[in-house]
Amino acid sequence: MPAESALKGAKGGGERRVKSALREKPKSDSVLLLVTIILVVFGLITMFSASFANAYYLHGDSYYYIGKQCLYAIIGLAAMWVISHINYRVLHRLALPLAIVSYILLAITLFMPPINGARRWIIIGGFTFQPSEVVKFAVICLFAHLASVKPEKMKGFKYGFLLPMGILLAIAAIMLQQTHLSGTILIFLVGVVLMFVGGTRPMWFGIAAAIVVPAGGAFLLLTDKMSYALERIEIWLNPYIDPLGGGHQIIQSLRAIGSGGLIGLGLGNSRQKHLYVPEPQNDFIFSIICEELGYVGALFVIVLFLIFIFRGFAIALNARDKFGALLAVGITSQIGLQALLNIAVVTGTVPNTGISLPFFSQGGTSLAMLLAEVGVLLAISRYSAMKKS
Repeated sequence: MPAESALKGAKGGGERRVKSALREKPKSDSVLLLVTIILVVFGLITMFSASFANAYYLHGDSYYYIGKQCLYAIIGLAAMWVISHINYRVLHRLALPLAIVSYILLAITLFMPPINGARRWIIIGGFTFQPSEVVKFAVICLFAHLASVKPEKMKGFKYGFLLPMGILLAIAAIMLQQTHLSGTILIFLVGVVLMFVGGTRPMWFGIAAAIVVPAGGAFLLLTDKMSYALERIEIWLNPYIDPLGGGHQIIQSLRAIGSGGLIGLGLGNSRQKHLYVPEPQNDFIFSIICEELGYVGALFVIVLFLIFIFRGFAIALNARDKFGALLAVGITSQIGLQALLNIAVVTGTVPNTGISLPFFSQGGTSLAMLLAEVGVLLAISRYSAMKKS
């Protein structure tokens, strides 16, 4: 009897421990997940509203853009869910191969037929794929890998500055051939953030700036490009000096923002999307949001991004290792900087660089990759919670 009681007690205790472990299984950051889903759903609704007139005019089908975007959203959400359940440390081993493959894909675009005068896409059948979106993530993985594998070398010039800067310059050499200035700027900014957080001495950035700025000015003067650069700056400061050319897009954007007022004209009621704002479903979708939903809608979008950024950096601070922390910093910085630059361009705060608004602008590769990156953030938060438990 005592032996049977002990056996039953042990068995019951084991079952309780298993049930307790199942109940206490660490979960991903629920706030980040909820904000991401809201961004995706709200993004699809506003993208359809901004795109249907242009889609009908160009393709004879009002659902032309939204149909593809919904497909990529489903693919991206599925990828996010799968990736959130995989140990993010597998990216340690995949960082270098991913960087090499993404660079090769980037180079292939130079041999593809141009779309709107730019060679940024690999075209397969009826689908287009933009490798620069993969390159952004590959750079984040590679820089996080380099900084966490040999953290003691990050303060040195060769390993901590020259190597990562060489990688960024090699990417820029191709992306500038694509005329993809916005993507180049974003990758450089994210790369510099990761270098700084990873341990690169600020002194190296100061020395580089002291060399690059005068060299850039000399290049503009010697190649007779200074007049072009000054013209672009003049148009940015006063777009009405060329209202039908370089200033047209920002003028129409500001008109859309101003006409929205406090609460907007109502969802679907934008006037500027009817062939006034060029490509309203892409880089300037935020101006259509302002016109239809007013400053209230614009503030709602900004608050969503601020919550996303806050949760992303919170995940970085609580990560179980340096690699996870740097991954979270890189992904959060990429999305935050991209949103900031897009809103700054649309409002005329900075010159037009042609950068999209994350989760909102039309672009299947971008949306799918963004959701995959969110899956990595969720995985980092899940495994950090495992460590605590």
